[in-house]
Amino acid sequence: MLQGSYQSVLEAKSRDEFRGEVMRFTKQLGFETMSAVTVVDHPIGETEFVAVNNAPAAFSETLDDPEGWRLDPVLQHCKRHSVPIIWDQSTYVSAGQAGKWEAQARFGYRTGICLALHMPEGRHFMIGVDRDQALPKDPIEITRLVADLQLFAVHAQDTAMRVLVPQHLQPERPNLTPRELDSLRWTMEGKTAWEVGSIMGIAERTAVLHVSNAMHKLGCNNKHQAVLKALRLGLLR
Repeated sequence: MLQGSYQSVLEAKSRDEFRGEVMRFTKQLGFETMSAVTVVDHPIGETEFVAVNNAPAAFSETLDDPEGWRLDPVLQHCKRHSVPIIWDQSTYVSAGQAGKWEAQARFGYRTGICLALHMPEGRHFMIGVDRDQALPKDPIEITRLVADLQLFAVHAQDTAMRVLVPQHLQPERPNLTPRELDSLRWTMEGKTAWEVGSIMGIAERTAVLHVSNAMHKLGCNNKHQAVLKALRLGLLR
């Protein structure tokens, strides 16, 4: 069931479609509320935030306030780390923000999972899912929830940057060499660097270099993100 959500969020063509797909995934994962945020840092000027969520109307203004984010231990964790955070009341109490947790708990924000993807050129994507009831105690079940959210985030971040970030801030379409495209294409087929090198008649180290160059040009942190972005941009078929 979740597999379809990964493909659907990739195909979202507007802000409303993207929000709908994130909401649908959130419900399938067993959570009630969500927030997905794109962040673009500028060398000069203020950082730009664009968010979608399904927060209750009475709470949405608080959730969208960047000033409040500076006091939120979950968001501060995501600002500095790529490791997901599983949070609850103790997270806020430990940070001296018990009152903040109590204020949001009234709206169903009692516990959740949040993570951020930090990309080149000062671009970031953060996604969090929340609910009123405690998370499962089974560590295997918790691991599954986190893994599902991480995989969804990898798919969602490219769409978020495409449909949420203003057009004038969109990165230019990268110019990949034929070798870089071929390396990505075989990577998409599940081939290892050694197999890619054998197929293309090049050294394994050279195959790794081509994939690394493609990742850098596409502004991605790993080869899986690079493949997804190349597909979205029409560089791969």
